[in-house]
This record gives sequence, structure tokens and C-alpha cells, in this order.
Amino acid sequence: MDQRASQRTGLVVLGVCFVLSLLGRGLGESFTVFLLPISQSFGWDRAEVVSIYSLTALCSGIASPFVGRLFDRSGPRLVYMLGLLLLGGAFLGAAIAQQLWQLQLAVGLCVGLGIAFTGTVPNSILLGRWFGPRLPTAMAVVYSATGAGVLLLLPIAQLLIERSGWRGAYELLGAAMLLLLVPLLMLPWRRYAQGAPGGIAAHAASLDAPDDGWTLRAAMRHHAFWALFATFFFTAIGMYAIAAQVVAYLIDAGFPPLQAATAWGFSGVVLVIGMLGVSWLDGVIGRRPSILFSYAVSIAGIVMLWLLKSYPDYVLLTGFVVCFGSMIGSRGPLITATAMKLFRGRHVGLIYGTIAIGSGLGSAFGSWCGGLIHDLSGSYDPVIGFALVAVLLGMIPFLVVPALRERS
Repeated sequence: MDQRASQRTGLVVLGVCFVLSLLGRGLGESFTVFLLPISQSFGWDRAEVVSIYSLTALCSGIASPFVGRLFDRSGPRLVYMLGLLLLGGAFLGAAIAQQLWQLQLAVGLCVGLGIAFTGTVPNSILLGRWFGPRLPTAMAVVYSATGAGVLLLLPIAQLLIERSGWRGAYELLGAAMLLLLVPLLMLPWRRYAQGAPGGIAAHAASLDAPDDGWTLRAAMRHHAFWALFATFFFTAIGMYAIAAQVVAYLIDAGFPPLQAATAWGFSGVVLVIGMLGVSWLDGVIGRRPSILFSYAVSIAGIVMLWLLKSYPDYVLLTGFVVCFGSMIGSRGPLITATAMKLFRGRHVGLIYGTIAIGSGLGSAFGSWCGGLIHDLSGSYDPVIGFALVAVLLGMIPFLVVPALRERS
């Protein structure tokens, strides 16, 4: 295969990873528009319903090292197939749920696993075989699929809920995921798994030298491993304490439900800009300044969200969506690239997957705590304060850990 054909194939692989990530993350985030209808249908309090979302994030994070290990052993075809099966089956199961534990099993456990099987860990390993030193840019594109999924699937989910009810919406979305298995299985996965020509040898070399000593146990003794884990953990706490309830918050602030869902869905547009922008800054001013800038913008967005309860106007709403939405995952590609560079080798899937547990744990803890704090206080102010502190804690490793202060 000549270089031009290889480049085209690499772009196709990037597109496939983007679509799979869009479906996984978009369907996971769609729960934010199901939250109020489910609460009203069963009469559950906010913490009980948010526990479903928290379990999704928890399972997604905990499953990451196992997904990485399965990818290392069996390749992408099986991993992605299991992801779509889990997502489709989960939504069909949610449509007939009658108890909280049934929704926790379907939307919590199975959707969380589906996100892990179609998300960052398998995508980063596969794209690393095609893009090499350009992995941060490739991962920025894939991470932006979260925003694209929010932009596309939240309004669709809201429209389906208004037309068919939340159970009907789950049925339609679940059936669509199972139908997508047919084109997925027809793709040339053996070719995709090989990587770029010449990259096969390079890929093998990256597994053997000079760092073939990197095992999970060795990586866990390195300070950078826990610094990356902590960054994922605390940042996810802060962002998801807000993200899980943002549509409900906007509705309480006086915005109509579809308008609130669409406004938050528009974060998908600015997220693409944020992802690519921060990755571009990484090459211009270095990793540490780029990431610190992204934290500053996130903090500005949190402040605007707090002001919205007193001044519910479209200027603040736009500012919040642009600042908070554009940065919600902007650090992910750089953290991923840093981990893949530090710990590259035959066990990189397992090592990175274990680091990614921090994101899942933080997302679960943050969203659950956000719901609980809201129930106990009856206000969003403590939730926003809690999120702000967590985001500041997530920034600290890039201020104090030498391995995370390097330019690339």
C-alpha cells in the first residue's frame, strides 16, 4: 500500500473511531435529558436518579483496563462489537424497567461498559498505530466526538421523549444501535488493526524497545502514573458534578426543556473547537501552559453558570456553554498522549486503561455527590462550589509534578 492510500485508510480509521465514540459518549450523556422524566415517572429524588448516571461513569472507568487488555489480546473488532451490543441491549432493557435497580443495571452497568468498549482506551491504542507522533491531534478529534454526540443525540433524545415518552425513546435508540452492528462487522478490521505500513515494524519496536519493561506494576510505582490518575479523578468530579444536572439546572433557572437541552447540546460544537484549540496550543506554547489555560476557561464557565440562577439571560447562557462546554474534555487528548508516551509498550492498553479508571471514578463520585448535595441543600450553590474546588484540585498535578510540566 502506497503512502497516499495509507493516509486515506488512516483517516477512515479516525472516522470510525469518531463515530463509535460519538455513539457511546453521546448515548451516555443523553441521560441528562431522561433525568427529569424518569424522576417524575417514578417519584424518585434527585440523588436516586443521578445514581444511575454515576454508575454509568463508574463502570466505564473500572472496565477500562479490562478493555485495554482485551484489545491487546483480541483486537478492535471484538471490542467494538461488544460495545454496540451492550449499548443497544441496555437501552432496550431500560425501556421496560420498573424498578431503580433495573435502570441501574441497564443504563448504569451496561451503558457504562458499552462506553468503555467504544471509547478512549480502544481508540487511543488503535489510532496510536496509525498516527504515531500525531496522536494528540487524532485524539483531539476523537475526544470531540463527545461534544458531537451531545450536540446530536441530546436534542434527538428530547424530541423522542416528547413524542414517544422516555420508554419509547429508549426503545428506538436501542434498536438503532443493534442495527448498526451490521455495517460495523463488515469493516476490514484486520487491516485496521495492523496500522500504517512501516508502522507495523514501528509498532512492534514501540512494544519492545526501549521501554519493554513497563508493566502495570512498574507503572504504578512511577509518580506520573498517580499524577495522571489524580488529574483525571478530580477534574472529572468537578465537571460531572455539574454536567449530570445541567439541563435540570437550566430548566429550574427558567429555560424551556427543549431549549435547555439544545443549549447544552450546542456545547458539542464548541467542544470540537476547544479540543482542537488546546491541542494546537500544546504545540505552540507547551503542555503545561495549554492545560492551565483550559482550567482557567473551565473556571470562568462555572462562575457564569452560578450567575445564571440570578440573571437567566442568553448572554450568560452562551458564555457558560462556550467556556464550560468547550473545555469539558479538552485536557483528555493531552493526558492520553502523555500516558501513551511515558508508558508505551506491549502493556500500554492495560496501563492507560488503569489510569483512565480515575476518570470513571471521578465522574461517578462527582455526579452522585452533586445529586446528593442538591437534595440535602435544596440549592445548586453548594454543588457549584463543590465542583469548583474539585477542578482546582485537578489542576494541581500540572503545577507540581515535573513529568507533567514538559513541553510534549
